[in-house]
Amino acid sequence: MNAESLAKVGPGHGPDGSPLAIAISPVLTGRDAFGVMRQKILQAAPGARLVPVSADGVADEPVDDVEVLLRGWSLGGDPLDRLIGRAPKMRWIHSVSVGVESVLTPCVRLRGLTVTNGRGVFDRPIAEYVLTMILALCRNLPQLIELQRERTWQPLEAREMAGTTIGLVGLGGIGCEVAKLARPFGPRIVAIRRRPTVGPVEGVELLGGLDALPQLMATSDFIVLGLPLTGETDGLIDDDVLAAAKPGSWLINVARGGLVDEPALLRALRSGPLGGAVLDAFRQEPLPETSPFYRLSNCIVTPHTSWSSADVLGRTLDVFCDNLRLYRAGQPLDHVVDLAAGY
Repeated sequence: MNAESLAKVGPGHGPDGSPLAIAISPVLTGRDAFGVMRQKILQAAPGARLVPVSADGVADEPVDDVEVLLRGWSLGGDPLDRLIGRAPKMRWIHSVSVGVESVLTPCVRLRGLTVTNGRGVFDRPIAEYVLTMILALCRNLPQLIELQRERTWQPLEAREMAGTTIGLVGLGGIGCEVAKLARPFGPRIVAIRRRPTVGPVEGVELLGGLDALPQLMATSDFIVLGLPLTGETDGLIDDDVLAAAKPGSWLINVARGGLVDEPALLRALRSGPLGGAVLDAFRQEPLPETSPFYRLSNCIVTPHTSWSSADVLGRTLDVFCDNLRLYRAGQPLDHVVDLAAGY
C-alpha cells in the first residue's frame, strides 16, 4: 500500500484524510507566530481549515466542522466545554501541556474524546531549571546576592552536590531528565513512582510507590515534585508528609500547585523541618501579590516559568504535526491520555 492510499484511511473528512477544520487556541504565549504555526500544520494536514479560538473559547468563524483542537494553556473548564458543545464533529484534543487536569472536563469525558498531550516537550527546560536551583542553593547564591546588595564581604561555606541526595517524587519524563542531568555531579538520587514495577532508571534508587513518600522525604536534601495532578495526588504534600522531611531540606515544585497543601507548606517553612522551597506552581495563578510566599526569606517564587525555552514552540508543533500525520493515516496517536487515570 503506497503512502497516498494510506493517507486516505484515517478518520478525517477533509482532503486526503485531513481534518475538515482544526481549531487553535493561544498555544504558549502571546508571542505565538501564527504564520509559522499555520504553515507547519497545513503541511501535515493539507486542505484543513484553521480556526483561531480565543482563551475564552470564542471563534469568529463557524466551528461545526472542527474535528481537532490544538489547545493552549488557558483554554479549559467551562470555555472548553462550550466550544466542544458547538463542535459536534470534534474527535481529538491535543493539549500542549503535559498536565491535563483542566482538559478532562465533563463534556470531554461524556463525549469520549481522544486527548493527547505534550509529553516530552518540556522535560529538558524543566530539568535545567531544577538543576539551576539545586546548584544555586548548594553554592548559597541567594545569600550571596543579598550580601552584594548589602555591600557586605562575607564568604560562605558551600556544599558539593556529590554530598547531597535528590528525591524525585515522580519518575516520568521530567524526573528521568533531572536524573540524567544530575548524575555527572555525583549526588545520590532516589525516587518514588506510582507504578514502581516499571523498569529501572540508570543511577536512580527506586524506593517504591506513593506509600514510600515519607521515606523519600526523610532521605532527601532536595525533593523534586514531578507528578501530574489527579484525584490521587491532589494535596499529596500535607502536614504529615512535610513532618517527615529531613531537617533543612528544600522542596522544589515544577509540577502543579494542587499537589501541595499550601497552608501546611507555609507552616513547614516557618517552623521546620523544611529549610526552604522553590515554587514554580501554585493553586492560584497568577500568585496574588498578598501571598505570604513572596515574603518568606527561605522561599524562591517564580511565575510558572520552569518550562520556558525558545525551543518549546517548535517541539510542540512537531509533536502535534506528527500526530496529525498519524491521524490522516488512521494510525494510533502518540501520547494519548488515559481519561480514567488522568495522565
